[in-house]
Amino acid sequence: MRVVSVSSLKGGVGKTSVTTGLASAALAAGVPTLVVDLDPHADASTALGTSAGRVTDIGRLLKTARRARLADHLTPSSWAGDGGTLDVAIGSAYSGIYDRPDLGRRDLRRLRQLLEPVTGYDLVLIDCPPSLNGLTRMAWNASDDVVLVAEPGLFSVAGTERTLRAIDMFRREFSPRLNPAGIVANRVRLGSSEHMYRLDEMRSMFGPLLLEPVVPELANWQQIQGAAHAVHQWPGDSAKGVSAVYDQLLAAIRKA
Repeated sequence: MRVVSVSSLKGGVGKTSVTTGLASAALAAGVPTLVVDLDPHADASTALGTSAGRVTDIGRLLKTARRARLADHLTPSSWAGDGGTLDVAIGSAYSGIYDRPDLGRRDLRRLRQLLEPVTGYDLVLIDCPPSLNGLTRMAWNASDDVVLVAEPGLFSVAGTERTLRAIDMFRREFSPRLNPAGIVANRVRLGSSEHMYRLDEMRSMFGPLLLEPVVPELANWQQIQGAAHAVHQWPGDSAKGVSAVYDQLLAAIRKA
C-alpha cells in the first residue's frame, strides 16, 4: 500500500483539487484507493461526494488512534458507483486540535497507527492542510511519498523551495523513508507569459522533480467539484484533456 501526502505550505494553490484529480485517475485506472481528508476544512470529503452517516471523522479517530479501527469508519465516494474502489476517511474541523507546531513524537505517530492495519488498497492519498504544523507532519510520518502542489507564481515557487527543505529536515529527524515524489504545477495558464516564465524557473530550480505534464487551468473546475463529480466523468473536451493529464501524473507518481 503506497501512502502519498499531497502538500503545500501555501494556501490557495489547488492542493485539494490535485488530490481529487489523482483520485479520479486512480478510480478510472482501477486502482483501489483510500483518500484521507486531513484538512480541517474537509473540502475533499465534499468533493468526493461522501455521506458521514454513522462513521467517525478522522479527527476523532486520531484522538483514539491506539484503539480505533479506521477500516470501520470509511465511507465510499459517490464517484465509485457500482464499480471500483474509492473510499474516504472523512475530514472535519475536529482534526484542527492537532494542527499546532508543538506536536510531540507520540502524536506524530497517530495517523500511522490508524493506517498500519488497513488493507485492500493499493494507494492512499492524504489531503494535508496548507501549513507545516502538526497535521502535515503527522501525514508525512505516515507516508512513503510527498507530492507538492504549486502554481507558477513567485510566492508559490518560493514556498515550494521552503517545503522541500522542510521535507529534508523531517526525513532526517523523523522518517528516513520519506521521499519527495515530485511537484505538480497546477492551474497553469498556457497563454500567460508570466506563467511560462515561472515554469521555466521551476524547471531550472527543481529539475526532474517538476512533474510533467502540468495541469492547465480549467474554467469549470469549481462546477465539477460543486457537483461532486470526478473529472474523468465530466463531459467536454477540456475535462477530457485534464483527465489525461492526471492519468499521466498518477503514473509518474506511482513510479517515483
